[in-house]
Amino acid sequence: MSRIGRKPVSIPANVKVSLSGQKVSVTGPKGTLSVNVHPDVKVQYVEAEKSVKFDIDPSRMDDRFARALWGANRALVQNAVNGVVSGYEKVMQVVGTGWTAQVSGKNLKLVCGLANPILMPIPEGVTVVVDKSAGDVTPVKVSGIDRQAVGQFAASMRQKRKPEPYNGKGIKYATEVIKKKQGKQFGA
Repeated sequence: MSRIGRKPVSIPANVKVSLSGQKVSVTGPKGTLSVNVHPDVKVQYVEAEKSVKFDIDPSRMDDRFARALWGANRALVQNAVNGVVSGYEKVMQVVGTGWTAQVSGKNLKLVCGLANPILMPIPEGVTVVVDKSAGDVTPVKVSGIDRQAVGQFAASMRQKRKPEPYNGKGIKYATEVIKKKQGKQFGA
């Protein structure tokens, strides 16, 4: 049995849920998201309890793939509900002397020690805000209602210039801790 899959997703008072086949649409104060549930997972909205319940065919309880889909689809709908209520945010840091980030139109421009600046197109539904730099650190806030889109943009931003362990320069998550390595020792 899936421990996550059998829990119902409770729906807050200011959120509306509509089902059409295997598509779950969630509308809240911040916007609308829709999740396509896998055909092996049965989904139903219980109006009396204000919750969405998930189930799989009892004959497939021994199938690991079916149980994994059960929990994964429940988590996707829970993330959609949380997204339309409060949204998601990732804070990134551009660390390095002279390294900057700025939003220009629908692109994020990263200047991070390369010959040319890197332009990253900002996807729909994701907002990027660059705060004033404090010394060598430029904080960048990536936010939106879709957890996957926010996380993917933050990860692709980090991928452009990963933090290195000797000087600590690079693009990293604000909560990430870079273990510094000792450089070469010169003998005396």
